Amino acid sequence: MVLLYGDISPQWVNHMGTPGRKTTITFETKCYENDWEYLLKTERLKKAVALCRYPFDRVVLHINNVKNPDKVARYASRLLLSGVISEFVQVSDYARQVLDSFGCGPESFGGGYYYSIAEMTAIYLCKTDYLLHFSSDTMMANGEEWIESAIRKMEENPEILVANPTWNDKFHRAREESVAEDGAFYIGQGFSDQCYLVAPARFRSPIYNEKHAVTQRNFPPHGGESFEKRVDAYMRNHGYLRITSKRASYRHRNFPRNRLAKLAAIWLAIARSRLPV
Repeated sequence: MVLLYGDISPQWVNHMGTPGRKTTITFETKCYENDWEYLLKTERLKKAVALCRYPFDRVVLHINNVKNPDKVARYASRLLLSGVISEFVQVSDYARQVLDSFGCGPESFGGGYYYSIAEMTAIYLCKTDYLLHFSSDTMMANGEEWIESAIRKMEENPEILVANPTWNDKFHRAREESVAEDGAFYIGQGFSDQCYLVAPARFRSPIYNEKHAVTQRNFPPHGGESFEKRVDAYMRNHGYLRITSKRASYRHRNFPRNRLAKLAAIWLAIARSRLPV
């Protein structure tokens, strides 16, 4: 177990109707060629986990679409030995069985394969009751609690399939997109692969071959038939909901693609991590 805040008590809920059973949660993210150095050469991943202020049972990194998998694995091993992560996975080792399990072929993604296979692999392999996913360029923007209350609400109402913080402090947008609300959450439709909290058992079935008119309009064509798009369509077709925190927010910022800008950003992050506290 990775405990970054020892004073936080584990969350206990009546999971699946079992009194006193501790609900287990995995923090999960992925890296690929353009961003693995940000995650594995700096303290970014450690910070992303810590900002959640939750004692996750597992922290898992998925390595996907990199030029030198062995080199990336060596850096990931350092995080494993230091306790930042519990496990790292080479996505290519499992891709075929993941696609077979979910009834998808690589060609069906229409250019969105590499945007999708790591997320699907994470769901397929997840060993805990819940999975909290952050994209590599996303992390919490504030310290507001939302995970425990989100799980309680999801277990009370099976129509709620996904939970997330508000994106980029745009609470007004979250409210505009909602169909209802309570004291802690906006309730509505939609799905984003930047951050999501889900029960992976509800995603381990062939649900990834559906389409919806609203989804087709909302997602750009260049992303193909991505995991994000497929889940959004499935949720809309079957009336499933997501809840968005009214107080907790995450921040999404794209990493620079220019090589010089990227090296400068990595150098600066490393330098900051070495400064005395």
